[in-house]
Amino acid sequence: MPTERITFAGHDGDQLAARLDLPDGPVLATALFAHCFTCSKDIPAARRIAARLAAMGIAVLRFDFTGLGHSGGEFANTTFTSNVEDLISASHYLAGRDMAPSLLIGHSLGGAAVLRARAGIPSVKAVVTLGAPADPGHVAHHFEDALPQINQDGSAVVMLGGRPFRIGKAFVEDISESALTPAISDLKAALLILHAPRDETVSIDNAGTIFQAAKHPKSFVTLDDADHLITRASDAEYAADVIAAWVKRYVKLCPPAPPPGAPEGVVRVSEVDPTGFLQDIQSGPKHHTMADEPEAYGGTDKGMSPYGFVSSGLGACTSMTIRMYARRKQWPLTAISVDVCHNKVHAQDAGLAGDGKIDQFRRKIRLEGPLDQEQRARLLEIADKCPVHRTLEQSAHITTELLT
Repeated sequence: MPTERITFAGHDGDQLAARLDLPDGPVLATALFAHCFTCSKDIPAARRIAARLAAMGIAVLRFDFTGLGHSGGEFANTTFTSNVEDLISASHYLAGRDMAPSLLIGHSLGGAAVLRARAGIPSVKAVVTLGAPADPGHVAHHFEDALPQINQDGSAVVMLGGRPFRIGKAFVEDISESALTPAISDLKAALLILHAPRDETVSIDNAGTIFQAAKHPKSFVTLDDADHLITRASDAEYAADVIAAWVKRYVKLCPPAPPPGAPEGVVRVSEVDPTGFLQDIQSGPKHHTMADEPEAYGGTDKGMSPYGFVSSGLGACTSMTIRMYARRKQWPLTAISVDVCHNKVHAQDAGLAGDGKIDQFRRKIRLEGPLDQEQRARLLEIADKCPVHRTLEQSAHITTELLT
């Protein structure tokens, strides 16, 4: 996916660093992602979700809040309210590019922030939270030992995730006074809550509180044994898939009509994990699947193999071609199934000239219904006329271009 590195002015004028992940085709909608407390826009979960949505045609803006990551400003001077204002500033930047966000996604304290920010971003149709607290004051447990010093001196340096952060008194006071329930009950947007039952940082009770406060439409999906930061690739992939499936119900994704005579479209294959073989496959904004290799070959077996997809294409095309012919003839064909298996065999074994190996697809077709023998024989002939069969049996010309 193409990514733009951009900056925009935050709530107090400081320049905030952001990434705008874009689809390779037209932008059908835009999402705004808010990261967790003291995290950054580049956490693995944010990258995975952004990649999945971009494959659907949804652009994703993820940015570092004031004083964090590559953004300007002092973190010690920020508050929960200023985070919300940064989100609204980000939405203004997007609106200025005719990309007003229709989806908000927030992780941990970022989830609480998007719930509050929704009222200030009227273009939003749907909101997603991941491991979000029902009360922003929940984050104070990260530095509760330093609260006496913060109250006395106005700020204190605390260690969070192995890094030092200066927490100001204004931040502590703001999170203690920020009640989310009114904002949740008046969200005026569809809500998806994702939370792990074993989250040791923000307990799942918070998800229940948010769900009870929200009005319909609302959905609640557990992330099983994921950790709070959703660090495992498989957990991030699952969260991304759930969001992608859910959002299509509430955010309209209407690709422009192709010109007459245009080819079917582009199938985008993107590597998920460079240490394995798992691939994301997106065909237009609506159709998604995954390809992989079996575990015996170093994969994780989370999707069909490449040859599995070739076999499925042959089987599907065969069934469709038979159905179209039987429908046109008004023959009593009630059901079709096609079994396809692939193997490499010696040409001589297949009755062909030559000593090399060739690809062999074995196809077994089952036709149901009160068909006579002549009809069944004719439908078997028709199976060999399916376009994919002809492509595989003859030859195809493949051109390859290296993009920069």
